[in-house]
Amino acid sequence: MTTTFPDVTISTDRLVLRPFEEEDVTALTEMMNDEHVTAWTGAPHPYTHAEAHAWATRHSHAERTEGRGIVFAVTEFLTQRLVGIVHLQGTNWHTRATEVGYVTAPWARGEGYASESVLAVAQWLFRAQGFERLEVRTAADNTASQQVAQKIGCISEGVLRNAWIVRTQTADGGWADTRTDLIVWSLVPEDLDEGDGYDGYDGYDSYDGYARSTAFPQRADANGHRVGADWN
Repeated sequence: MTTTFPDVTISTDRLVLRPFEEEDVTALTEMMNDEHVTAWTGAPHPYTHAEAHAWATRHSHAERTEGRGIVFAVTEFLTQRLVGIVHLQGTNWHTRATEVGYVTAPWARGEGYASESVLAVAQWLFRAQGFERLEVRTAADNTASQQVAQKIGCISEGVLRNAWIVRTQTADGGWADTRTDLIVWSLVPEDLDEGDGYDGYDGYDSYDGYARSTAFPQRADANGHRVGADWN
């Protein structure tokens, strides 16, 4: 049984999803220090250049090579600017199921990039990799992330009560942990057959010789910290 994803890049009309590179470190550092990323993910705050470098050059790649999932750096096709992250994680190779997390850079929100990139990955996952289930978990108050799930056709399955911690900003500018529920969403191949809602998936190409998340546990973002949170 195959227990690792292939090294690939995925293209849509506007985006290229590829492995992280060292050249992404500065943009990744800036993106992960955004206040909304701090609020909805478990990423370290502040998120340092060293953490971004470790993620871009080692941890993100280890996600794939060690069989946990695969991480895509989402970039604009025309400018090659880093748009965000799509991360398949907690992969179960026996049941052919995995969870997706995503983060979008502040400057790229409102353009539909999150739904475009996550849907492209879902299409590749089901049609090229033979997977049967993709799961999304969103914090109860993270309506932007929920809109992404709805837009790509996910079905809401229920609530995991008191299952996650988000951060809220305090009066002195600091951050405080707050417990919250998680909404569980799923997408299966039949959902895409009923209509993708976006037709920009162009296919995928192999990447040769790419070698990601000790700092990311099984459900993580750009340092092993969950990214079922997005602002789109």
